[in-house]
Amino acid sequence: MATMAVTARGQVTFRKGVLRHLGVRPGERIEWNPLPGGRAELKAAEPAGSIEDFIGLLAGKTDRPLSIEEMNEIAAKGWAGEE
Repeated sequence: MATMAVTARGQVTFRKGVLRHLGVRPGERIEWNPLPGGRAELKAAEPAGSIEDFIGLLAGKTDRPLSIEEMNEIAAKGWAGEE
């Protein structure tokens, strides 16, 4: 079992092995849930995307603007598992 020191500000630093085990990379978040008996559960937080993150995601990825029909066709293929 690994131990960690708590700083005067109440912070701890997780070792690389712990973060790797959780699947957490720099900049990502960790969720914790308190459990009885002074125990806690840790897990990688699910990313919470926003519409602002999505806007412009595909900018510069196409040679020309697509029509609504072309976008619908591409979306339908994606939902059907086709690529």
